[in-house]
Amino acid sequence: MAEQTDGTTQARTESHDPDFPEAFLQFMRGGWRDDSRTVTPLPEAPNYAKRRNALSEAFPGETLVIPTGVEKVRANDTDFHFRPGSDFFYLTGDHGPNGVLVLRPSGSGHDAVLFSRQRSSRENDEFFRSRDGELWVGRRPTLAEKSTELGIETAPYGELGRALAECAPARTRVLRGLDPNVDRAVLAYEPAANAPRDRELAHVISELKLVKDEWEIAQLQQAVDATVRGFEDVARVLPADRSVKERLLEGVFGLRARFEGNDVGYSSIVGAGPHATILHWIRNDGVTRPGELLLMDMGVEGRNLYTADVTRTVPVSGTFTPLQRQVYDIVLASQQAGMDFIRPGVKFHDVQLVCMRVLTEGLHDLGLLPVSVDEAMSEQSSVYRRWTLHGFGHMLGIDVHDCNSARKQAYRDGPLGEGYVLTVEPGLYFQPEDDLVPEELRGVGVRIEDDVVVTADGCRNLSAGLPRTADDVESWLADQRAAGPRLPE
Repeated sequence: MAEQTDGTTQARTESHDPDFPEAFLQFMRGGWRDDSRTVTPLPEAPNYAKRRNALSEAFPGETLVIPTGVEKVRANDTDFHFRPGSDFFYLTGDHGPNGVLVLRPSGSGHDAVLFSRQRSSRENDEFFRSRDGELWVGRRPTLAEKSTELGIETAPYGELGRALAECAPARTRVLRGLDPNVDRAVLAYEPAANAPRDRELAHVISELKLVKDEWEIAQLQQAVDATVRGFEDVARVLPADRSVKERLLEGVFGLRARFEGNDVGYSSIVGAGPHATILHWIRNDGVTRPGELLLMDMGVEGRNLYTADVTRTVPVSGTFTPLQRQVYDIVLASQQAGMDFIRPGVKFHDVQLVCMRVLTEGLHDLGLLPVSVDEAMSEQSSVYRRWTLHGFGHMLGIDVHDCNSARKQAYRDGPLGEGYVLTVEPGLYFQPEDDLVPEELRGVGVRIEDDVVVTADGCRNLSAGLPRTADDVESWLADQRAAGPRLPE
């Protein structure tokens, strides 16, 4: 049964559910032993408390409402796999659906309460009759267990409505669009007047997430290390002399992601041949071909939701052609220039200019630019972007595109700080139908992407476990193929 904010419940049953006889209902209600558990605080719980305190300091005297979101129907009576809302998880560490964090002002700052679904009741048959019941979906923690593990006060989700009704509209901020029950409860808050206040809440949470602490960086490193192993798994089943389906490679990496982490951090991009020129190619319904390139953009999301985001472009046959290598080396030089430039105080936008300058010079060397490098780089032209398409990178963390609600002056137009984690991922893409490039370039796409953490004097490549130079990629691919397929251990 799904609990509503007014304290009522709504059964999630289906038209095909049987009408059970009373004898069966009585039989199901008894004979169950107590399954209470002893739990201990999670070692990372203080991290979440520290983040809540930082958010509290940004909004003294105001009530803050941060939902995680609800399960979403995939088809009829099946749901998508639930993934917690990133901001909610950043502040609580709670994986379950239908949770809402409420920070209520107190004399010393804020009191945090996590409103959460209770266990399936054995008194109203919910535990076996509702498709949310625990005989269907598994045991949920009790509120007391969750409170102990996460180090936060908990309350039943059904009491949320009364708590929201007590909020003063002019002193309440809500993270909207995640939980329809919360959105309905705050409709009376004059949306036009409160929208800027709510956006400010989203801005501040994103900006708090910009700097990663040591625990977060360790989580990202674990996700990256698992991703490296996933790329190795794929290379070991990629034949040099025949075609295989992109979805085979996607599935092999997905096995590693589910085995070592929570899931993939985003839909894996496995682009063979001309599919490499499609930035968000996730259909993955093509095949590899010897002689062509294979672009793979994949990342493991760890169990605490921090995700890697890595791209490698490899020659299916095992060896780059001279032209493929030339394009690859231009992209690698761009990436290296960006990584060499990164350090605290450098503006994010300036890293973009450094990377794009190298790509533009490479396009000039290929004879493609209709104007000079300087003119192509000018804001009045930017014609180089026909073949670069996207920026040099983005912030990385609990979201693959982390901190996206941060204000431009704190992110896109702001300086990098020590502890920022970001991708560096320049690319060149020559569309199959592009008449402005030579025929031999059409359908060639190359991206190289690594995850770096900004250090006191530069940056550290978290994904250095994968090769980057053309020679090293060829050697690595040969080594993986020689080792043969493996199952995760």
